[in-house]
Amino acid sequence: MDVERAFAQMPFANHVGVELTTAEPGHAEGVLSLADEHSSNPNTLVAHGAVAYTLADTVGGAAVVAAVEDVAPTIDMRIDYLAPATGGALHASADVVRLGSSVATVNVSVTDDEGTDIASARGVYKTGGGDGRTAWNDDDGSPSPDELE
Repeated sequence: MDVERAFAQMPFANHVGVELTTAEPGHAEGVLSLADEHSSNPNTLVAHGAVAYTLADTVGGAAVVAAVEDVAPTIDMRIDYLAPATGGALHASADVVRLGSSVATVNVSVTDDEGTDIASARGVYKTGGGDGRTAWNDDDGSPSPDELE
């Protein structure tokens, strides 16, 4: 599976501005350039918490997808916001800390351009089990992950 290509075609990530820069088994990195539409404040740029969350979840998922070479839906994510993001870009780095047959756990760090810690997250992603059907491969005409190779 071409992880970077698959994530480059993700409509929501594109809408928000997430760019996956590295995807290798168990590790991924990404960046999101902040703009006015990311702000929760009408007078100055202060990124809404959902921006850091979206970046963390997307990059965390990419680390798992690169490891299992299949879709890996988010089961749960916990995030601690450590500082406001007020401009430039957000950078995320994700590492799989446990890869099991049914779930994976990922630690994600979100920083700004100066290296300030903006958020710390831990995500849990589905890696197997079930009947194999996902929203990605239902018979709706959308490409399955194998078709993105």
